[in-house]
Amino acid sequence: MALSTKTPEARLGAKGIPCDALVDALPHPLLVIGEGLTIKYVNTATEDLFQMSASVLCRQSLPDVVAFGCPLIALVEQVERNGTTVNEYGVELSSFRFESPKLVDLYGGQVPVPNGGVMVMIQQRSMAQMIERQLTHRGAARSVSGLAAVLAHEIKNPLSGIRGAAQLLESGCNESDRTLTRLICSESDRICKLVDRMEIFGDERPLRSEPVNIHDVLDHVKQVASTGFASNIRFVESYDPSLPPVSGSRDKLVQVFLNLVKNAAEAIGDSRNDGQITLSTAFRPGVRLSVPGSQARVSLPLEIAVEDNGTGVPAELIQHLFDPFVSTKLSGTGLGLALVAKIIGDHGGIIECDSRPRYTVFRALMPMAGRDGTTETANTTRSNEAET
Repeated sequence: MALSTKTPEARLGAKGIPCDALVDALPHPLLVIGEGLTIKYVNTATEDLFQMSASVLCRQSLPDVVAFGCPLIALVEQVERNGTTVNEYGVELSSFRFESPKLVDLYGGQVPVPNGGVMVMIQQRSMAQMIERQLTHRGAARSVSGLAAVLAHEIKNPLSGIRGAAQLLESGCNESDRTLTRLICSESDRICKLVDRMEIFGDERPLRSEPVNIHDVLDHVKQVASTGFASNIRFVESYDPSLPPVSGSRDKLVQVFLNLVKNAAEAIGDSRNDGQITLSTAFRPGVRLSVPGSQARVSLPLEIAVEDNGTGVPAELIQHLFDPFVSTKLSGTGLGLALVAKIIGDHGGIIECDSRPRYTVFRALMPMAGRDGTTETANTTRSNEAET
């Protein structure tokens, strides 16, 4: 491998294939770091990661590209000092080129040629962890489904009897006792409403899928929100007009994004005059998800995002945000986002949240509709998509 920017004189590998071509074919960023932490070589995946060309990167040093105190610098220095291979897993890679730190695995070792330097390979973990967490959310939703079925039968029927008895007692009570009977009725109604919401999780009927224009869904959600609970908030639209249809149920998708927009509006609050919610869509090829119980792989190229500049989600809740009964609201039941995750999962997609103060975004990755309106599998989509 030539330790320089890409040139026609790159050394030939097996079968006469240039080594640069082999390295550029790697899906993971690869760098060679020389003395003084100077960057001597990068592959195409590194250019994509930092959004900088190889010629620009190779004129800089590592501290010019990554943030101060980045674990990548410490790893390179450790390899130089000890002369051994070093692996680090689940570390945060920060750079002025990134909107937020990226969770990565780092692999470093010495290049076994004179003045070779240190070779580092970076493997991003964010998408793999996103899918892993999504499968956990679906498992939690299934647990709630079983609980909801039990609650519907074992709690709602006795509650109806308790409420009826309280109403009968109310007619023969004095005013002070009527306060207690009304309290029994109101609390019985509150529990019934909670059980009704949980019953939604028990609906395991297959979706009646059809091609859905996601922009029509978002426009409807925006209209409902801007004339009601988000009338004081500015909406910004950033749509990809060429986005193909989503395969699914329009009503359920409206329910999902209306819930997300309502949460965004509540995070911003009524007292601010600079509140903003951004609705965006984009085509992101490269993500494929295995379907349990089959050999099919579903492509998830459609990204629909709801972004707000509210207070943000506490860091300790991010990992559990889509679990049932987890809520950032004092009066919340914690079922809204769990239902969102279930519906997105029923559509064959995944959803993830990224949050910090004054910035929270929920991204749903969805499959696109095939010619018959059903979800399109990966073998009918672009052949150059990377498997996840």
